[in-house]
Amino acid sequence: MSSPRLKIGLYASLVLVVFVLASYKLYRRNDSSGSPQKDEVLIKAMLQGLSAAHYQPEKIDDTFSKRVFDLGLKRLDYNKKFLLQSDVAQLRKYQTDIDDQVKRGTHEFLDLGTKLMLQRTNDVQALYRDILSKPFDFSTQESFETEPDKMVFAADAAAQREEWRKYLKYQTLIRLSELMDEQSKKKDKPLASVSAKPSTAVITTKTLTPVEMEAEARKRVLKYFDDQFKDLKQTDDNERLAAYANVIANTYDPHTEYYAPRDKDAFDQAMTGRFEGIGATLQEKDGQIKVADIIPGSASYRQGELKAGDIIMRVAQGAEEPVSVEGWRLDKAIVLIRGKRGTEVRLTVKKADGSTKIIPIIRDVVVIEETYAKSAIVNEGGKKIGYLRLPGFYADFSDNGGRSSAEDVKKELEKLSKENVQGVVLDLRFNGGGSLGDAVDMTGLFVDSGPVVQVRSGQGSPSILNDRDPRVQYSGPLVVLVNKYSASASEILAAAIQDYKRGIIMGSASTYGKGTVQRIVDLDDMLGDFNSLKPFGSLKLTTQKFYRINGGSTQFKGVVPDIVLPDAYSYLDQGEKESDYPLKWDEITPARYRAWSNPPAYDKLRAASQGRVAANPSFKMMNEMVQRMRKRKDETLVSLNLTKFRAEQEQAKAESDKYEAVQKVATPLDIAPLMADVRQLGTDSVQINRASRFTKNLKKDITLHEAVSVIKDQIQ
Repeated sequence: MSSPRLKIGLYASLVLVVFVLASYKLYRRNDSSGSPQKDEVLIKAMLQGLSAAHYQPEKIDDTFSKRVFDLGLKRLDYNKKFLLQSDVAQLRKYQTDIDDQVKRGTHEFLDLGTKLMLQRTNDVQALYRDILSKPFDFSTQESFETEPDKMVFAADAAAQREEWRKYLKYQTLIRLSELMDEQSKKKDKPLASVSAKPSTAVITTKTLTPVEMEAEARKRVLKYFDDQFKDLKQTDDNERLAAYANVIANTYDPHTEYYAPRDKDAFDQAMTGRFEGIGATLQEKDGQIKVADIIPGSASYRQGELKAGDIIMRVAQGAEEPVSVEGWRLDKAIVLIRGKRGTEVRLTVKKADGSTKIIPIIRDVVVIEETYAKSAIVNEGGKKIGYLRLPGFYADFSDNGGRSSAEDVKKELEKLSKENVQGVVLDLRFNGGGSLGDAVDMTGLFVDSGPVVQVRSGQGSPSILNDRDPRVQYSGPLVVLVNKYSASASEILAAAIQDYKRGIIMGSASTYGKGTVQRIVDLDDMLGDFNSLKPFGSLKLTTQKFYRINGGSTQFKGVVPDIVLPDAYSYLDQGEKESDYPLKWDEITPARYRAWSNPPAYDKLRAASQGRVAANPSFKMMNEMVQRMRKRKDETLVSLNLTKFRAEQEQAKAESDKYEAVQKVATPLDIAPLMADVRQLGTDSVQINRASRFTKNLKKDITLHEAVSVIKDQIQ
C-alpha cells in the first residue's frame, strides 16, 4: 500500500485538476460575453471549485442563500450597534436571492450592506462624539448587555442613541476603574493624561480628582473610537469583496476560507519561519482579535498571563497610550503587536469571564526549536516516569531536509528508554494538529502494525492509512494528555491509542472535534487566463474527513478521554461544535484491527484517579473557580454603577489570588531535563535557561501530576 503522504499528495493533485477544469469552464463562458470583472471571476471560480472539490458541496439554492445572508449579517454588524431594524428589513429582501446573484456574477446584498454601513458609520461617529462630550453619572443603577446574541438591532435613531450611551458609559467605566487602580498603585508617579488628539500627551504629576479621572476616561474612550472609525473608513472595495468571499466559503464549513493575497502572506508568516514578537497565534473572528494559541517557549508562554481565548482589545508600545484594535483587521493588529526583540508591548485583554487585564510582554525571538518534541524525567515515589510534550505535528512537506515530528518523538522515546523510565506521559494539550502522515507514523511507535485512521473524500470508499512497521518503539504504561484545544492529528493519535486500548487518554471532557482535511489552492495558478485581474488570493477548502478505526468520526464530537479531569478552560465555549456551520458527526464501517494484548485496567485506574482528584485541594479550588467563571460568563448584564462594578472586579481578583495561593503551596513535581540533553547543552547559557523554563512551568501542573499518579498505579 502506498504511504500516507503519497496518498494525500495524489488527492491534492486531483483537487488542483478539478480547479483547473472549473476555471477553464468559467473562462469559456466568459470568453464569449466580454471581459468579466474581478469580483465576478473570483466568486464564480470559488463556487465552481467548491462545488467540484469540497467534501460536502452545497447546492446553490435558497437554503444556501439564507446561510450566506445570516452569516453575512452577523459579520456586517456583530454587536448590532450600527444597523437599524429598517436597514435589516431592506437587506432581508435579498435573503433568498443571493444564490441567483452569485450565478449572475453580481452582489447586490454586499453592495447594499456596504452602503448602509457607510451611512450608519457616519451617523454613529457624530453620535458617540456628542455623547462623550458630557460627563457620565456612575452613581445611577443601570446595566448594559455585553452578549451580542442577546442584543437586538435598534428600532429607531432614539433607541440607537440610548444603546450607544450605555455602551460608551460601559467603556468609560472600564477606563475609569483602570485609572483608579493606577492611581492607587502609583500615587507618587506621574500619570499620563492623553488628549483626544493622538499626537499630544500631557504628563501631570498631580493626583487626579474623581471628576478629572472621569473626564480623562472619556478622553481615552474618544481616542479609541476615533482610531477605530478611522480604520473602518479606510476599508476599500477589495477588502469588502474578500470579506464577502470568506462569508460564502465559511457557509460550507468553518475551515473552508478565502484568503486575500495579503491575508495569505500573513497566514504563511504565522505558520512558518522565525520572527520577533510575543509568540501568540491570533485569529480575527466577528470583529475581534482572539488568541487562538500560545506558542510554547515564547515570550507570551514565559510571561504566563496571556491565554488562549483572550480577546485583545488594546495594544500599547511600552508606556505609550494604548491603541484600540477592536474591529481591526488581523494583519494590521499583528503589525502593532509584533516588534523588535527586547521591546515591551502592553496588551489590554478581555478574559472569558468578562474581566479586563493589562498584560505586559517583552518581545523576543520566537524560536521554532521550542515547538519541537521535547522530553523530561519525573521522579515520583521512587518511580522514574518520562514526560514527552508535542506542541504540533510538524513536517517538511517540501522535502527540504526539515524535521519530522514522528522521527523526533521516536528519538525522544529512545532517550527516555535509555533513562530506564517505567512509564510515559505524552502531552498533546493545546496541540492543534498538522501532518496526518506523522500522526500515522507516530501511532506506530506505540502499537503493532495495523490501521490507524480512515480517510474519506466526499464520495467513494474510505482509504485506510496503516502503520506498516511491526516494531513497537515503546510498550510500557502510557498516558496521553489532551484538552479541548487538542485537534485534528492530535485527535487521530488519541483515538487510535484509545481504540487499540494501548493507553489511557486523560484530560478535559472532550477534544476539539476537528476531523477534516483541508487543501490550500492558489487561485492565481488556477485562473491563468485572467492575468490582468490578478492577484486573486487563495482558497482553503475541506476535501476529506477523518474516521477512527472503530468507524466513528472525530469530527464535531472529538475524543472523549478515558479519565476526565477538571479543566480550567471548561467554562469556555470552544470547539468545533461552537463554530458556524460545522460538518456533523457520522460513522462508517470499522476497520479490522486487533486490540493491545495487555490493556490498562480502565475501571480501577479511573476510580483511583477520581478519589485523588476529589481529595486534592488544587483540583477542588479549580472546580470552584470554573463554576464561578461559568456563572459570571452567563451573567452578561454588567452594572454601570461604579461601586458595584468595582466590587465585582475586586471579588474576581480575590478569587484569582486565592487559586494562585493554593497552587503555590501544592507539592511540586520533581521533574528535570534528560541527562542526554543536559550534556548536549554544555555551557550554552541561553539553551540552559530555556531547558530550565521548560521543566519549571511543569512543576506545578496538577494535571500532569495526576497523569503521573495514573502511571504509578499501572506500574504497581
